[in-house]
Amino acid sequence: MLPREDLLKGIEHRETAVRAIDQAEQAIKTWEVVYTDFLSPPEWVDVQQMFARLTDVQMLAWGGYPQAERQRVAIARSELPLDQSQVAIAALDISGNFLFDPATHRDFLGSLLGTGIVREKVGDIIVLGERGAQAIVVPEMVEFLEMNLTQVRSVPVKTRRIDLSELKIREPKKKEMTTVEASLRLDAIASAGFGMSRSKMADLITTGDVRVNWREVTQASHQLKAGDLIAIRGKGRLEIGEIAVTKKDRYRVQLTRFM
Repeated sequence: MLPREDLLKGIEHRETAVRAIDQAEQAIKTWEVVYTDFLSPPEWVDVQQMFARLTDVQMLAWGGYPQAERQRVAIARSELPLDQSQVAIAALDISGNFLFDPATHRDFLGSLLGTGIVREKVGDIIVLGERGAQAIVVPEMVEFLEMNLTQVRSVPVKTRRIDLSELKIREPKKKEMTTVEASLRLDAIASAGFGMSRSKMADLITTGDVRVNWREVTQASHQLKAGDLIAIRGKGRLEIGEIAVTKKDRYRVQLTRFM
């Protein structure tokens, strides 16, 4: 048995973490590869944190394409080989004419969940504009969704399985920049990177809209370091690059904003 209480210390998403521990114990006992459902980035951070303390199990996350946010995790004994092809996921094409009734990510997700499946069975959704969307799901839901997902908003759709190689992935837009700040405080660096006032950024931080490395941070004075990732709902992400100290003891910070 794994040291459950020790593993759960400091974990934010305990329900997901407990399921992952159960699955790890199953993998150890049966010598089989066991899969989680799709995890959100904060859930994946928690699971990584837990399993970093274990030597007898290994994990591999895959969401269908390199930039996927929601990922399914394969868990196995450390002695077993593990690669992306073993992470069981499938892709669906949801096609229709959305020219006169455009649909958003929320619309497609709502229609998927409206068939009766739960969020954990759905990975990323790639919206393709007027021709529909593509969705990544667990393989056991494919046939059900092909039969039952027939409409999004007012638009009739045809849902069919496609190969992962047919996913139409758009590379995220990136903007490189440099800022010089008196400190490495979250509010200072994030306001520069996202192009908003420091007071507005401080408000977003205190209301829980800002995550650092996918964990909620509500202190504007939180100190950042190279490699940190700042995410704000609806505004994209900001990656902290190289940090150098200037002759005037200020911090020159390389930033990459993903939009």
